[in-house]
Amino acid sequence: MRAITIPEPGGPEALVWDEVPDPVPGEGEVLVEVVASAVNRADLLQRQGFYDPPPGASPYPGLECSGRVAALGPGTSGWNVGDEVCALLSGGGYAEKVVVPAGQLLPVPEGVDLDKAAALPEVSCTVWSNVFMISHLRPGETLLVHGGSSGIGTMAIQLAKAVGAKVAVTAGSKAKLDFCAELGADVLINYREQDFVEEIKAATDGVGADVVLDNMGAKYLDRNVTALAANGRLAIIGMQGGAKGELNIGALLAKRGAVTATSLRARPGGEKAAIVAAVREHVWPLIAGGRVRPIVDQELPMREAAAAHRVLEESSHIGKVLLTLP
Repeated sequence: MRAITIPEPGGPEALVWDEVPDPVPGEGEVLVEVVASAVNRADLLQRQGFYDPPPGASPYPGLECSGRVAALGPGTSGWNVGDEVCALLSGGGYAEKVVVPAGQLLPVPEGVDLDKAAALPEVSCTVWSNVFMISHLRPGETLLVHGGSSGIGTMAIQLAKAVGAKVAVTAGSKAKLDFCAELGADVLINYREQDFVEEIKAATDGVGADVVLDNMGAKYLDRNVTALAANGRLAIIGMQGGAKGELNIGALLAKRGAVTATSLRARPGGEKAAIVAAVREHVWPLIAGGRVRPIVDQELPMREAAAAHRVLEESSHIGKVLLTLP
């Protein structure tokens, strides 16, 4: 088969479309013939040499895919050859074939094209696990989403609105904020021109956000705590603004707040399977009912993965960028 390899870390040009050995499914695994994969910022870090796959995972980038079941490993049940699926991966999505633990497979939701389904697993699992399973966002509460026009952000807006929450978002342009508004975002904050702490306080009559979903890390840590409501929960899922910040524990104590930080890729298989099962139970019906949908900015041939990485680095996209195979 062919796959995107990274012979040496570097810029987008480090991605090489090359012949590699076919993967073989083991106990409890499924071989998927890939139709599409999605590009995530973790892939950019892996390409640069800063984010190695977990032990035993495929060395190729790609944290999610869609396709068809091609073969079942020993002891695997619940799936059949030919089933159309999408999958949460620890790596290997940028390839013609990938092996997936059966617990990380999902059926393609009703009403979603097979290629577009590649945009769903990583964002659905990230948002559902952090915003709902860990932070317990409830109807009537306020969710602040940083990077509202991203793949994660667009999914978070839709899911939060579907459960009856109020949603505030930050983004860097009017076009991105307008799109967030179309998805249902209630409070639109241009982080280049406005202070999100002031804006979220004004929008909630001084109360603050009950849950903050943050992809920035260190740069926003202090202001995120300031923006929290009493009993607020800050969920950190990225470090685009740095890895080391200073936490005002006194401010956190005064608000009886909580700070959590998670990485989906490195979680044990059992935890991933539990998240995938929860997504299938709670998110898939919303997609099938048309209340939530994948947001895809553009699709590029997988051999042009370098161009797709440049799109993400420019941050000009809204939603997800996909890599497709014929």
